[in-house]
Amino acid sequence: MAKTKPGRKDVDSYTIKGTNKVVRPGDCVLMKPSDTDKAPYVARVEKIETDHRNNVKVRVQWYYRPEESIGGRRQFHGAKELFLSDHFDVQSAHTIEGKCIVHTFKNYTKLENVGTEDYFCRFEYKAATGGFTPDRVAVYCKCEMPYNPDDLMVQCEGCKDWFHPNCMGMTIEEAKKLDHFLCSDCSSDDDVKRSLNSFPVSPGVEEKVEPKRRKR
Repeated sequence: MAKTKPGRKDVDSYTIKGTNKVVRPGDCVLMKPSDTDKAPYVARVEKIETDHRNNVKVRVQWYYRPEESIGGRRQFHGAKELFLSDHFDVQSAHTIEGKCIVHTFKNYTKLENVGTEDYFCRFEYKAATGGFTPDRVAVYCKCEMPYNPDDLMVQCEGCKDWFHPNCMGMTIEEAKKLDHFLCSDCSSDDDVKRSLNSFPVSPGVEEKVEPKRRKR
């Protein structure tokens, strides 16, 4: 962590202007973009310091949205997905306009309701090279795409893999009415869809199983 410059001192917290919300090191915040048409930037506060004129600065680690990365947004990226970058910066605390929560991917998939302040991160991102950590994740369905928590998926009771309804020739509405599902590889042609007693939800981190797991 950078040393405090002469004339500056570290402080434990900062109250967002016009609110009673208190920001402390380790918190995630929304920061005002220079282009007001853009969504707020998201950052994690590393350090808060003030000078003799009470000008407050924050050292932040930026999160990137998929569309801000070199590879751009892809089909499996969630609407609230962020990448924790290796890009650090010092900004005026006055540009902080709110607080937010960046969940782990595992915790995000457990949320019953996703609020406007909720985001998730499953990748670290190198801003200079466009590289990701991890560089491989589990993929599902015949389309072999990583799990997007915004999309409904159905689990085959035979192979235990997860599938997008549209990849199986179903609408979302039809999929929601199913109790159990057999993919085309696990069923005969006249028994692709079969109703039984229970309906698995989209894959949570703990529910992922090994059969048909592939890496990309």
